[in-house]
Amino acid sequence: MPDPTLPSATPDFLNHDRAPVPDIVVARGLVPFRLRDRPVRGRLVRLGPLAHALLTRHENSREVTTLLGQALALTAGLAAALKFRGSFSLQAKGDGPVTMLLVDCTDSGALRGYARADAERLATLDDAEAGAMLGKGYLAFTCDQGPDMDRYQGIVPIEGSTLAAMSDTYFRTSEQLRTHVHLAAAETPAGWRAAAFIMEHVASDGGIAAPEDAEEAWRTALALAGTLSDAELLDDALTPERLLHRLFHAEGLVVDQARALSYGCRCSRAKLSGVLEGFAPEDLDHMAEEGTITMTCEFCNVDFRFDRDEMRKANQ
Repeated sequence: MPDPTLPSATPDFLNHDRAPVPDIVVARGLVPFRLRDRPVRGRLVRLGPLAHALLTRHENSREVTTLLGQALALTAGLAAALKFRGSFSLQAKGDGPVTMLLVDCTDSGALRGYARADAERLATLDDAEAGAMLGKGYLAFTCDQGPDMDRYQGIVPIEGSTLAAMSDTYFRTSEQLRTHVHLAAAETPAGWRAAAFIMEHVASDGGIAAPEDAEEAWRTALALAGTLSDAELLDDALTPERLLHRLFHAEGLVVDQARALSYGCRCSRAKLSGVLEGFAPEDLDHMAEEGTITMTCEFCNVDFRFDRDEMRKANQ
């Protein structure tokens, strides 16, 4: 089978072959839940081996890999709360050593992401928390449903030492929603793992008689969620249902239908060829090295090579 990243006899604009990347699907990667007759709902995200496949595409430091893992799990959890067709993305851009953090998740659960960092500046940090690595800047949450639909975007300043705290700022300021967010990512004996626990206080639908009862139910849920540890979140042997049962078995737990998450890089020769078509011929000549233009997918870190002479002939 020919390598789709290399020049081929098929015209590039017709060649839709994807890069040779992992084909991984976690069938129960995201599990929604709610507490019956209480103003509480949430999502449990556990990427399992998908986290390792996504996080090891680049040789980042442990601190940056941890941050990216948390962002992947968080984005999957946020996307699942929306009804949309397209992609939902989280982007952090600041003046710290991590100059770019970008993750997106499609409505079908296809997940991808990357982080760009200055290794020399990163090495001088005494604090490896997200706030120090990102510095001053902004977080953008964007729902993109294609060219025929308006994009929804929420932008908040980077505030807080952790990514969980930053997401809480987004919920409070853009969504006016009280939340509890617990993010975890670490390298385990089975490889890198990443997870998110997101719980929301929702408006009562009449199941709770008085506002004070609803407030007490939320405080109880917060107290129980606060007992959750990183080790539990990242434990492959602990199923989502068992984990949620440990937390809320006495609180009317209802586990809803799980959703699959998958390796979601969508690069192909056709897409990158379309990007190259937007450049002037002299720019393409400048980009070519020894007659070949190489484009690297930032997400999956795979090189696609285009023969400059073949491109020139195709455009004549």
